[in-house]
Amino acid sequence: MNLDFDELIDRSGQNSIKRGYAKKLFGEGDILPMWVADMDFANAPIILDELKKLVDHRILGYAYPPDSLYQAIIDWQKNRHHLQLTAHDILFSPGVVPSIALLIQTFTKEQDAVLIHDPVYTPFEQMVTLNNRRVIRSPLTIEEGLFKMDFTIMEQQFKQERVKLVLLSNPQNPGGRVWTKQELSQLANLCQKYQVLLCSDEIHGDLVYQPEDFVSVASINEQYKEFVITLTAATKTFNLAGIKNSMIFVQNETLRNALIQAQAKTEQNCINTFGYAATEAAFALGGPWLEELLAYLNVNLETICAFFDTELPDVPYMKPQGTYLFWFDCSSLDLPVDQLTNHFAQVGKIGLNACSDYGPAGNQFMRLNFAAPHAMVIESLKRIKYAFDNPVG
Repeated sequence: MNLDFDELIDRSGQNSIKRGYAKKLFGEGDILPMWVADMDFANAPIILDELKKLVDHRILGYAYPPDSLYQAIIDWQKNRHHLQLTAHDILFSPGVVPSIALLIQTFTKEQDAVLIHDPVYTPFEQMVTLNNRRVIRSPLTIEEGLFKMDFTIMEQQFKQERVKLVLLSNPQNPGGRVWTKQELSQLANLCQKYQVLLCSDEIHGDLVYQPEDFVSVASINEQYKEFVITLTAATKTFNLAGIKNSMIFVQNETLRNALIQAQAKTEQNCINTFGYAATEAAFALGGPWLEELLAYLNVNLETICAFFDTELPDVPYMKPQGTYLFWFDCSSLDLPVDQLTNHFAQVGKIGLNACSDYGPAGNQFMRLNFAAPHAMVIESLKRIKYAFDNPVG
């Protein structure tokens, strides 16, 4: 395809959250925004071409999901993730986070216990708390530089707290851990034993680096389909966050009917025309673009790891097996948690995610988004090093 991932695209004036909110979050000045998880790459031409066709038609009326869209999703999941689906198993939703809220509202009651890992993607806790459910944090341990689940603690929590729902991030955000088939089976078996619903957020499932192999939980065992609900989208893989379309894969008829009724009450099943078209184009035709993207991201990742190893050897980090998110330890700065973000912004002139937002286990960590042109990544590393080399006080 010979795509130009090195192109520096000016996103100012686009109402981009990544760029436009940077001043509000990090202050005035030359802040390099490397935070929120969207990419600084142009969308795949094949997707843009399909969206242009819609505009050229000149009528943007109501639309329904065509059979070809269902087939594109079915083929993608079968060929890439060995997950066997039918059109009947697929529901559409404006996004994965709205889907998480929908599942919480549909399958739990107020004050029910919902288990999440610590650390994990911030909206997991937010959706549980805002819906007046109890957050049960299950700590992730770090072994050989990777997150691991503590199944002993999780089983104790299942029994003591009477957990009703588990929200799983697979691959894990923010640490980039790609859970193995064995780990996922162990978790699913616990859920099955204690009759707990398992919601697997697999939106980063296509962004995995060799030799790792992403495994969709529902693909492991036919029995798991009775209590596993899968959430995913083309949006993270193909940088399409603005189209607002995601999928819910639910293969248990009772669970599916409950979700359909819940969606009907709030019209959460209404997707815009661009969402349908972009998703179909991505899954039907976007494979070659994705392969080039992964190769480029891998170069960025190796560059970052080499830089930390040579220029910041005393700063521990977690090399992600998937996602484009790099998680590193800032405890050597000896700063209060609430000052880390400002230190990197004001001293290093770089906007990063504070990992304290992902749970108590993230208190001394920051997250770097490396889905950007290589020149931007190099510049971000220089700014991070400057921040480490110039501690406050």
